[in-house]
Amino acid sequence: MNISRRDFVQAAAGVAAAGLGGVGRALGQQAAGPGGAPGGAAGRPLVVASSNGLAACEKAMELMLAGNDPVDAVVAGVALVEDDPNDHSVGLGGLPNEEGVVQLDASVMHGPTHKAGAVAAIERIRNPSKVALLVMRRTDHVLLVGDGARRFALAHGFKEEDLLTDAARAQWLRWKENLSKDDDWLSPEESGDPSSRAHRRRPAPVLAPEWTWGTINCLGLTASGDLAGCTTTSGLSYKIPGRVGDSPIIGAGLYVDNDVGAAGSTGRGEANLQNLTSFTAVELMRQGRSPEEACLEALRRVAAKTEKRLRNAAGEPDFDLNLYALRKDGQFGGASLRRPGKMALCDRGGKARHVATPGVYAG
Repeated sequence: MNISRRDFVQAAAGVAAAGLGGVGRALGQQAAGPGGAPGGAAGRPLVVASSNGLAACEKAMELMLAGNDPVDAVVAGVALVEDDPNDHSVGLGGLPNEEGVVQLDASVMHGPTHKAGAVAAIERIRNPSKVALLVMRRTDHVLLVGDGARRFALAHGFKEEDLLTDAARAQWLRWKENLSKDDDWLSPEESGDPSSRAHRRRPAPVLAPEWTWGTINCLGLTASGDLAGCTTTSGLSYKIPGRVGDSPIIGAGLYVDNDVGAAGSTGRGEANLQNLTSFTAVELMRQGRSPEEACLEALRRVAAKTEKRLRNAAGEPDFDLNLYALRKDGQFGGASLRRPGKMALCDRGGKARHVATPGVYAG
């Protein structure tokens, strides 16, 4: 390959400016995006998120372009989802634990300072992401849990409220009614309740309850190359009270290294906790992998360590785990453990869109 001295100096300077060491693209090689297609790097600034984060991406980008710190931008973005009662994976309207109580988890991490903050199993506070940000900024701690996290939020002016909406309560009751054919919980259809619309149009199937393993993860990259991230969730629906998943755990649900990139996750938290996939993805990017390659490799490691009871007849994990990654040079990518999926992305243009992500297993 013949290159001029000028091309060599410019390429070397670009790698050094990105602060990526061996992660810089090879001289003369086009940027590889999701799926390995040339030209996939969106550049800077950039915001990516889980598929439910279109509005979050747009809000975060708007704030970053206005000069706000990326961690404030991503928290403001995910707060839109936390405030949405129709999104049952986080915040107001999140599905509750087995006792009907909504318990929320969240984490934030700030690339320039490498500081982090998180809350877990916090109750009656709508925006755990904002509380996590205060833990990062106003304490010497990283993680506050349970009633301590709630009281910390109250001390900073947060207001308590009932987070269990009527729609989420209906789903929780549907779950209790479907626990067992031998228990004493009856659905309106089973009881013959004349006030039930389903009863009036019988015969009708008993509706299955909604389940969520969902979350929102959002990662931001400024024009100058600073990174930040946030992950927030109501966790596994109908969980044992006090259960904490991966979302508030730094290295699992979220990890940011301002010299390399950022990664976050949604899906089965227990699998992530056992493998620290967000940290793994960032370390793989440090070694030169593209964001998509890093996510796929991290998920393959999860698959290899999955216990037998969680595998299907083909020997594959029967749950899903999704990773999203953003590299300091503006490359992005994601992957799912099971089927191909999608992630949200917003660049300087300000209009968020979905982009496809591959799955480790296609079927």
